[in-house]
Amino acid sequence: MPKDPTPSAAPPTDIDVLILGAGINGAGTFRDLCEQGLTCVIADKGDFGSGTSAAPSRMIHGGIKYLETGQFRLVAQSTLERNLLLRNAPHYVTPLHTVIPLFSWLRGIPSALRTLFGSTTAPRSRGAVLIKIGLAVYDFYGRRQRVMPRHALWSRARALREIPGLTPEITAAAAYYDAKVSHPERLVLELVRDGLAASPASQALNHATLAGTDGRVVQLTAADGRPLALRPRIVLNAGGPWIDRINAALGAPSALIGGTKGSHIILDHPALLAALKGRMIYFEADDGRICLVYGYLGRVLVGSTDIRDDNPDTVRCEEDEIAYFLKELRELLPVLTFDEGQILSTYSGIRPLPRSDAAIAGLISRDHSAPVAEPEGARAMADPVAGRRQVDNLSRFRRGSGRNRAGPAGPRPPRQHPGLADRRRARLSGGPCGLGGRHRRPHRLRDRPRRAVAGALWLRGAGDPGPRRAGAAAAGRPARLVRGRD
Repeated sequence: MPKDPTPSAAPPTDIDVLILGAGINGAGTFRDLCEQGLTCVIADKGDFGSGTSAAPSRMIHGGIKYLETGQFRLVAQSTLERNLLLRNAPHYVTPLHTVIPLFSWLRGIPSALRTLFGSTTAPRSRGAVLIKIGLAVYDFYGRRQRVMPRHALWSRARALREIPGLTPEITAAAAYYDAKVSHPERLVLELVRDGLAASPASQALNHATLAGTDGRVVQLTAADGRPLALRPRIVLNAGGPWIDRINAALGAPSALIGGTKGSHIILDHPALLAALKGRMIYFEADDGRICLVYGYLGRVLVGSTDIRDDNPDTVRCEEDEIAYFLKELRELLPVLTFDEGQILSTYSGIRPLPRSDAAIAGLISRDHSAPVAEPEGARAMADPVAGRRQVDNLSRFRRGSGRNRAGPAGPRPPRQHPGLADRRRARLSGGPCGLGGRHRRPHRLRDRPRRAVAGALWLRGAGDPGPRRAGAAAAGRPARLVRGRD
């Protein structure tokens, strides 16, 4: 059971949604709900965007490698949102010309087919024919709101000419476009500021502490020590790799997250930076893992590993990971020198992937889900389990979702929706699931954004129409899985 909150001098404040976790998932949801007239509070134990959202490969990609595991819907959604971010947030998101070195023509087709149909063995040695097919499919899924050229297949001679120092053992190379984000933390902060501007009654709290809950009121302690008593209709646990820890603090223990660690290094390497010419090399390491190297803010970013780890508070880039990166770089670019003296910094983060017994970390789904716990007599709490690194997949500058900031045509004023706030609140408080009907779910609060599903632990609130049916969490059963809508 959760701890009873410490009594506060002020009476509880009624709000619509409390969001715990201010990464890209939480901030994006906060903005969208605020734009729709709801009163929200978003809180994080650290700074805004300081967790997983601060530790990605800084790519806004469509998930080309997810094609081989059959996650076509995920690729279609992700490429669309990549294209929208390129249009609507060009101050942070820019095209990234990407090159894949290829070491054969026909290898990898049988193993790719086995993986597509459920094999637990990761594909190896993806050849030119397989990559060509994959990029054609990738272009097809990325056709909506397309802003970048389609892929091309380079001859060996052209590849060696375009990227001096590339290993001569290649057979050919493939070139296509994805995107990168220069400052993911600033993107998160803009989302939070957008929400506050749209809903002045809402609040954003960083460096806050979750003190406890009695099932009705959630107690927080602000950074300045000020106690806050909130009575939300819905609590959204957007804590990423901290989801299970937050659930435990709220009295709804879970085992949803089975994350993997992604480590990166930043190099001061002018020769490598010049050889890349603004491109990223996206290559397969000896063990079949996918690695990347590209210029980032005048330096070179190298990543990433994919190692099982579920403790975001202690994650760090280890010596063996550094040695792994340097070894792969020496084999990829043998005419250049690489050593630890060129490393300026390292960083790591935990991908908040769903708990899985997959033998290979790279085969764990990167798709999204939101298990919903509905304790007896409660209103909701759910946990968005982002199966992909969040910055890489979530676009919250959606066209038509309130203000379309910094788009090519310039900012647009907020659209007015008479009576929208009242209708939203009515949906929150009505019906057997608290959302105006049996088939409604918390993520339906947001009609336009479809990526990170908002879930919630139903908390008993003022005016609650009496006991509701016990949910999966109350009965000790697995929570229902609510998937994102296309």
